[in-house]
Amino acid sequence: MAQAGTRKRPLSPHLQIWRWGPGMLSSILHRVSGVGGVVGIAVLLWWLGALVSGPAAYAAFAGHAASWYGKVVLVGVSWAVIAHAVTGIRHFVLDIGAGYELSQNNLWAIISTVLGFVLTAAFWAALLLR
Repeated sequence: MAQAGTRKRPLSPHLQIWRWGPGMLSSILHRVSGVGGVVGIAVLLWWLGALVSGPAAYAAFAGHAASWYGKVVLVGVSWAVIAHAVTGIRHFVLDIGAGYELSQNNLWAIISTVLGFVLTAAFWAALLLR
């Protein structure tokens, strides 16, 4: 059996070694938005539960949703769902083997990250203007 420390092995790269780039940011935001989607499912279930529980339960939910912190959660959840969908398309393209050239990868990482924020802002602008 091999002794520990008898042979020098390469260390796994860590975030402190890598230079940050658009691809890393896009990938990390994809994971963060996935977690935000889980929060969104919890909010959706709360809303559905309040809807079938009667007027008092729905009024309590609506009170929380209309408060400042409720609006922050709703905007955050909508960003999470939209951004995860957009960056998910980018990841799908990468999974089929396209877009690995560095310049193309960086370009689509920037576009998908910005597009998540722009589409979220457009969604809320449309919601508030109707």
